[in-house]
Amino acid sequence: MEWRDEGIIIGLKRHGETSVIVEAMTQAHGRHMGVVKGGRSRRMQPFLQAGNSIGIVWRARLEEHLGIYAVEPLRERAGEIMDSGLALAGLNLIGEWLRLLPERDSHTNLWALAEALADNLSDPHRAPPLMVRFELTVLTELGFGLDLEHCAKTGQTHDLDWVSPRTGRAVSREAGAPYAERLLMLPPFLQSGEGAPHGANAPPSRDDVLSGFRLTGHFMARDVLNPRGAPDSEARRAYLARLAAAPEF
Repeated sequence: MEWRDEGIIIGLKRHGETSVIVEAMTQAHGRHMGVVKGGRSRRMQPFLQAGNSIGIVWRARLEEHLGIYAVEPLRERAGEIMDSGLALAGLNLIGEWLRLLPERDSHTNLWALAEALADNLSDPHRAPPLMVRFELTVLTELGFGLDLEHCAKTGQTHDLDWVSPRTGRAVSREAGAPYAERLLMLPPFLQSGEGAPHGANAPPSRDDVLSGFRLTGHFMARDVLNPRGAPDSEARRAYLARLAAAPEF
């Protein structure tokens, strides 16, 4: 069997004396692993690093086998990522969320977001809102998507200021006013369509980004981590700590 694809490296493990097992999030084949023979050589080590994008040819006798990767470099980012504590923490978080998905299940939207994030991980302005969107997409791909386009009470698509922590549905400003203390804030940058507020496409403020993380964090903990016996994500905590310490954020 054989297929060709491209992917971003999210993990590496030694295999034998000279090879490595590469874990990549691919465009069409999901999170997938393969052995790269000679992957620890001087020629291949520089581009076989987490955060880099590679072209892949996978071969195996049977579909369920680990298989062999033939790889070529497409985009090398690892050096820049390693120079930034924020970027490295972000890459670790991306990998942790992607490993929640079944191996070899296609998730093209997450691959595209992971690529966009990897290109911007060291930027404290661009990366955080992308990470919030990435977490929202992970929730959706796991079957816990939020409805952020319609008010749960009135059905309207405008003036959506809140999200119910119970249902994951948006709530309008007027309908949510009596219960504001119990609701989660819906920042403008997560709203789209005709009902999106003015300036929704503008760069989000620090407070809006933090509101986005509180929103995704609530549902990640309740619907994904707690049922798996993991009430917290160390990678997420480390990323948010790095973000809080970034003077430009």
